[in-house]
Amino acid sequence: LTALLYSRFSKPAPMFLDDSFRKWARIREFVPPFGIKGQDNLIKAILSVTKEYRLTPALDSLSCRRCIIVGNGGVLANKSLGSRIDDYDIVVRLNSAPVKGFEKDVGSKTTLRITYPEGAMQRPEQYERDSLFVLAGFKWQDFKWLKYIVYKERVSASDGFWKSVATRVPKEPPEIRILNPYFIQEAAFTLIGLPFNNGLMGRGDIFLLHKLYVKVSGNGGGTIDIGSIGYELCTRGGGLVNLHPLRLTRSLESWTHNIQREKEFLRKLVKAHVITDLTSGI
Repeated sequence: LTALLYSRFSKPAPMFLDDSFRKWARIREFVPPFGIKGQDNLIKAILSVTKEYRLTPALDSLSCRRCIIVGNGGVLANKSLGSRIDDYDIVVRLNSAPVKGFEKDVGSKTTLRITYPEGAMQRPEQYERDSLFVLAGFKWQDFKWLKYIVYKERVSASDGFWKSVATRVPKEPPEIRILNPYFIQEAAFTLIGLPFNNGLMGRGDIFLLHKLYVKVSGNGGGTIDIGSIGYELCTRGGGLVNLHPLRLTRSLESWTHNIQREKEFLRKLVKAHVITDLTSGI
């Protein structure tokens, strides 16, 4: 399992979509969230304004990037891990994961905030300074929404969203990125082993850990965070911190989540000594 985890993404792939996105046959064959089929014009329009496709120069210069993802659950409450979280080079927060008022437990540092329209924070004052806004596109409406945001156009509530969405994101275009769906595709079908379903999103096909393979360095050698769990990939057998997994009672109600498959995968990693669960949250 360790060999599989470390070798699966040996092919160089950009963490975020860039001008070469049309050359990626693997993502062109699938519709979101596993690809970009039908999104070419929207993505081209977005990238023509954002113009940035990497992390910051300082982070890109690191030979080993320590990365942790903080989700929205309550397992971190009263753990006082805030300072430890802030010690990571890259702190990734998902959707509207709170920070203000919870710094002692969740830290105060945010490098990336990865989300989709319905999950994005709706009040501009909630966004942190000096962080990148990253779209994880699950459906075609998500890319259309991001185009509206980048061009500061009016966001229509009738564009197929299942709940109200943010109408403004207080980030300039160079601070906005699009997560490469290649990693979502590989994590879902190859590592987690979810049903292929002809490359279409179906029951149990999207998992809470879909942000697991945000690649923080070109060919590995960094720390990657799993869903709400951070673990060291700089050295094998590194520590894992169960940060903020969503409450299972809510997640089990989701039509698209396969909680059992996710937990089985994480337990295999722990058993194989690839990661260590420090908070016994798995």
